[in-house]
Amino acid sequence: MSLDPNRDRGTQGARRHIEYDMLLAALPHAILVLGDDDRILYANAAAENFFSLSLAMMRRQMLPELVAFSSPLAALVAQVRRAGASVNEYGVDVELPRINQHKMVDVFGGPLPDQSGLILLMLQQRSMAQMIERQLTHRQAARSVSGMAEVLAHEIKNPLSGIRGAAQLLEPGLKDEDRALTQLICAETDRIRNLVDRMEVFGDERPIAAEPVNIHVVLDHVKRLAETGFSKGVKISAEFDPSLPPVPGSRDKLVQAFLNLVKNAAEAIGEGGEPGRITLRTAFRPGMRLAVPGSKARISLPLMIEVEDTGPGVAEDMKPHLFDPFVTSKRAGSGLGLALVAKIIRDHGGVIECESVPKRTVFRVLLPMQDKKRTQ
Repeated sequence: MSLDPNRDRGTQGARRHIEYDMLLAALPHAILVLGDDDRILYANAAAENFFSLSLAMMRRQMLPELVAFSSPLAALVAQVRRAGASVNEYGVDVELPRINQHKMVDVFGGPLPDQSGLILLMLQQRSMAQMIERQLTHRQAARSVSGMAEVLAHEIKNPLSGIRGAAQLLEPGLKDEDRALTQLICAETDRIRNLVDRMEVFGDERPIAAEPVNIHVVLDHVKRLAETGFSKGVKISAEFDPSLPPVPGSRDKLVQAFLNLVKNAAEAIGEGGEPGRITLRTAFRPGMRLAVPGSKARISLPLMIEVEDTGPGVAEDMKPHLFDPFVTSKRAGSGLGLALVAKIIRDHGGVIECESVPKRTVFRVLLPMQDKKRTQ
């Protein structure tokens, strides 16, 4: 890490710096060292991957040239310089305009000891840790709703049938103004019954009848349904990786899950009051592996599907509970839509995660690919 041109050139000093280089290169988190003008002096391999630039190219640039104007990352570096002390910031959205990407990171920044004016930055991407945590949350949420659904199905639906039947018996003998009340009773009991029916879906723990599914056929079908229905006025674009292998699963259930995500995106854009865009994106990420809780096994989830919208974003207080049942920001929402999506993705052996800032919300789904042995 050649930062000081006047450093010790002796054998011992050279060895020490080589060891530092090897240590930093082995770290999985992006490491940058900035000069007093915010010029990049050093970047490890993880930083080259993070910014999609080689070290040689990065050394020609200053940090503000790599991130968006008024980026919180630049403000954090300025804070470190002013305070002369380390700063930690969590959940920082870093926009990289050169590659047109946003990345959510935890940032550590601090001055380098005995190196006047030099700042060290470490950027730790949050997505994988959050996916593991959310996967456990989704499973627990699904189990809790499953138990509630079984109770509600037996203890509520039967009395509702009795109430509705009594209202229908009373209706013929009532005056017109009173008949409206019995019709209201029938309508409300039907609404509650439909809600309980939706919750019963969570109680179905049977394994899905899996078959090879072309995820692009699913997404094309969802796109057509949306464009002819609830998303009129919203542009839906597709950025597909044509090399994606099949997904093992249920076509109908996957359509249900992604249709729900696109519908939520369209409704979010509508709340913003401005013309918006929804992007359906797929990619093959062979390095994505997830630890199985309670065992040493790791599963591969190389198929990435994203539903991105330009709506106002998810409120901060909603983010930790986004996939929990009965949590909704909609005035007439039941709070079961995203919980159902999480269950469907879980039943397919995958995970779902959300990243959201104003004007950019991404629901990211990772799924396994079809085992070739099963198709032979």
